[in-house]
Amino acid sequence: MPAETGTASAALLPPRELLRLGSLELVARLVVEGYLAGRHRSPGLGGSLEFAEHRPYVPGDDLRRVDWKVYGRTDRWYVRESEQETNLRATLVVDASASMGYASGENASKWQYARALAASLAWLLLAQQDAVGLATFGDGIRAFIPPRGGRAQRARLFAALETEEASGGTSPEGPFRQLAERLPRRGLLVLISDLLGPPERFLPGLRFFRHRKHEVVVFHVLDPAERSLAALPSGEEIVDLETGRSVHARPEELAEGYGRELEALERIYREQAHDRGFDWVPTATDEPVSAVLGRYLAARRHRL
Repeated sequence: MPAETGTASAALLPPRELLRLGSLELVARLVVEGYLAGRHRSPGLGGSLEFAEHRPYVPGDDLRRVDWKVYGRTDRWYVRESEQETNLRATLVVDASASMGYASGENASKWQYARALAASLAWLLLAQQDAVGLATFGDGIRAFIPPRGGRAQRARLFAALETEEASGGTSPEGPFRQLAERLPRRGLLVLISDLLGPPERFLPGLRFFRHRKHEVVVFHVLDPAERSLAALPSGEEIVDLETGRSVHARPEELAEGYGRELEALERIYREQAHDRGFDWVPTATDEPVSAVLGRYLAARRHRL
C-alpha cells in the first residue's frame, strides 16, 4: 500500500480508533497528512486555508477593497487583504467545560474530539508559517498561549491541550471579554464548543469579535446521541454533567421535542452566521476529523 494511501486511510478512521494510535501530536499529523493526501487525489476538494486572501467585510472597512466579483457570485461582501496583512494570527478557543467530557457508547468524548480538531488546525496553520495561539475556557479562561509560530509553539500548544481536562461549568461571557482584551490585533478566531446553553451566552461575544474585525469560525461539536436522543439506550437516565441535575424520563419520550429544539437552535446559529459574517460548522464526534477539516476548507475556498 502506498504511504499516501495508508496515511489517508488512517486519518479516516473513526475518531475513537484514531485517538488510540498514540499522542495528540501523532493524531494531528495523521489528520493533516490524510487531508492533504485527499486533496492530492481529488483536485476538486479545495485548497489550503488561504485565510490571507479575503476576509468578510466589517462596517468601517474601505469599500474600495471590496471584491465585487466575489460579491456577484456569493451575494456576500468580502475584502481583499493587502500583502502586508497576509501573516495570519490565529487563536484556537476550546471549550473545556464538563459537558465536553460526554461520550455515548464507544464514541470519543467531545473534549477528545475538540482537542484533536484544535491540534490538527494548529499543525496545518503552523506548517503554513502562520502564528497560532490557544485559549481553553469553562467558567473562566483556563489556559492562554498568545499566537506565535514555530515548532516550539506547537509543542506548547499540544502540551496545554493534553494536560487540560473537561470540568466545571460554562460561562463564555467573561472569557470572551478577556480574550478580546488579549487579542488587540485582528486575526482568525476558531471556537470549538458544544454551545450548550442559551445562544445569548455565546452570540454577543461572537458578534463582538466580528466587530473587532476578527474572522470567526465556530465548530459546533455534538455527540451523535445529542443529535438524536433516540440513539441513547432505552431507560438511560439523562444527566446534566455540569449541574448534576437529571431527567427521569425515557429518551424516546423526549426525542421528538428535543429534536425540534435542536433544530431551532441550529437555525439560530446558521442565520446569525450568515447575517454577522462568521462561519458555523456543525460537527459530530463520530465523523473523521480529517473529513470535517476537508469539508469546511473546501466549502470556504469555494465561497471565496
